[in-house]
Amino acid sequence: MARRALILVETKSKGLGPLYVKAAQHLGLHPILLSADPGQYDYLATESAEAIGVDSNDLNALISECSKLCATHDIAGITAAGDLFYATIGKLCRHFNLPGPNPASVERCCDKFTQRKLLAEAGVPTPAYRLATDAKEVQSFAAEIGLPVIVKPAVGTGSRGVRLCRSLEELVDHTKYLLSGEHVWRSAPRILVEEFAQGPYYCAELIGDKVVEIAAGDSGSPPYFVFRKTIVPAPLSDGDHHHMTDVSLSCLRALGLGWGPTCIEFRWTNRGPVVIEVNPRLGGVPDPQLFQLAYGVDIVTEHIKLAIGEECDLRRKHSHAAAARYLVADRDGILERIDGDRLAAAVPGVAEVEWYIKPNAPIVRKGDLRDIIGYVIAASPSHAQTEAILQRAVDLIDLSITPFDPS
Repeated sequence: MARRALILVETKSKGLGPLYVKAAQHLGLHPILLSADPGQYDYLATESAEAIGVDSNDLNALISECSKLCATHDIAGITAAGDLFYATIGKLCRHFNLPGPNPASVERCCDKFTQRKLLAEAGVPTPAYRLATDAKEVQSFAAEIGLPVIVKPAVGTGSRGVRLCRSLEELVDHTKYLLSGEHVWRSAPRILVEEFAQGPYYCAELIGDKVVEIAAGDSGSPPYFVFRKTIVPAPLSDGDHHHMTDVSLSCLRALGLGWGPTCIEFRWTNRGPVVIEVNPRLGGVPDPQLFQLAYGVDIVTEHIKLAIGEECDLRRKHSHAAAARYLVADRDGILERIDGDRLAAAVPGVAEVEWYIKPNAPIVRKGDLRDIIGYVIAASPSHAQTEAILQRAVDLIDLSITPFDPS
């Protein structure tokens, strides 16, 4: 009998990749990663996963490789963790008659200008926005909306190139950065100029058309947005939770989503919940771990079950308060050592201490999610207790960073 396999396309190592491999294996599936550079995924050896080199930007090459695998494996499903290749996943699934996302809907969603336009046309509350293609338009639209404004690429992930511009000088500097060639564009340079929606940050995690839960977070100090913490569940009243759920479902309808995972980011302003971004994917780590700690729901496993044509189960097993603190360096330099992380991991209630960086590695802050070098997560019966556990654990961790030699 042919071995049942789950095909993963470019499922990154920093975060979700190992979770998808372990979940697939737990379901009795053999995970096979297709990647242009399998060597970049250091988790493959430890997880005993198979990898095949293929041009992941070439749909025909991916179809050809999957067709070869069909001769020796029973391909149960094809998926990915992030949104970079999620439209491609949808096309592969349609070619092989497998469950998957609507590729056209994903492509519309990943273009932030198109997403903004569709949401606004459907009456979903969003920030005021304009699309610019040069520096002159950026300044004109910023004046029209009114400073401060958010300036960001129309296509991108991980907060790369996203900045709050509070003055004309900051606006000019950031526009110059985006258009000078320093920023790596995934498509033709187009810049979104948006109203700065001020208020607490929330994120709704959905599977299909069901809101699994809403998390609260701290996205860091402007002008950049680097997460500092996440809390599950968000401390919302029943009425506010229902309101955000209704807006989330309106987003799905407006964008033609509703299969598989969706992650919707909000700011709660004086207008209520305003949609900052809709992502056609799961939230990044440690969101899946937090949902599992809080409710006993493994959303990675449930996503895979949908991808292989099985019914997912989102029923809660328990109700706890889970939270994460993200570890971010306070300076650039060489990370000489990490002290106290084992003591932090041993604090009762701490579930995980994870690092993305090792001693003797250089740290160069970018002002985006790449600045996160690790995290600590914990859970307990109450928010207050979980916060106390995290604070105790984080206080035990000390990073020794030597500034770069100016020479």
